[in-house]
Amino acid sequence: MATPDSFARRLRAREQLAGYWIACDNPVAVERIARLGYDYIGVDGQHGVLSQPGWSAAMMAVDAGQRAAGLIRVPSVDPVAIGAALDTGARGVIVPMVETPEQAAAAVRATRHWPAGSRSLAGPVRAQFRLGDVPAEIDEGVVCIVMIETKAALDNLEKICATPGLDAVYLGPADLSVALGGRYFGDPAVQPALLEATTAIAEAARHAGIASGIHCLDGESAARWLSDGYTFATISSDITHLEQVAAAHLAAARGAGVS
Repeated sequence: MATPDSFARRLRAREQLAGYWIACDNPVAVERIARLGYDYIGVDGQHGVLSQPGWSAAMMAVDAGQRAAGLIRVPSVDPVAIGAALDTGARGVIVPMVETPEQAAAAVRATRHWPAGSRSLAGPVRAQFRLGDVPAEIDEGVVCIVMIETKAALDNLEKICATPGLDAVYLGPADLSVALGGRYFGDPAVQPALLEATTAIAEAARHAGIASGIHCLDGESAARWLSDGYTFATISSDITHLEQVAAAHLAAARGAGVS
């Protein structure tokens, strides 16, 4: 049976995984979603309202669900933020806006203890209860995922994927759409270029033997990309679904479209 403890192994084995995205600071909602059967829950510490003080509560909520692994998207490649995220008991970090193999290597080092990296060995933190006290065993239980979101990242894609110790690359479609010349996310003018880049990212990861992830608007698109070579797919977000469902029910109550 899949468990949070097996997540790192399964991701590295390139098993197909489905996740959900959390942007709201509501641990009760996080726990309920974490019980549904998703393989992982991604918590947005970059754009969401969840600042660093809320990360621990979010990871506690994920763990309370007893089914999903908790991941945190940190604000940047900053090693202090990466270490703090992992100290909460997160099973991995998602590092945004990585453009070079040097930045990817820095992210990897921040997730690994000496001699493999520069992460400080913490004492009485949540991670200790999840992954123990032995640095090598702790490192084996967490993953480092970097996001491909810019033209520079695409230009360096193969080198980034070849970074020693990197576990996965993750396509950020919104930023990449704009980076490719789109005026907004979903701009049809750049859809051919975005599709080409999307395919290239999965292929580069496959060639390097690492996992590849993509953020999707819904479950149907997640299923499509998983069948087309991606190994993990994150579905939408809590705040998006909250708004969509609230609008749909309002429209139904009024018997007409939402004005």
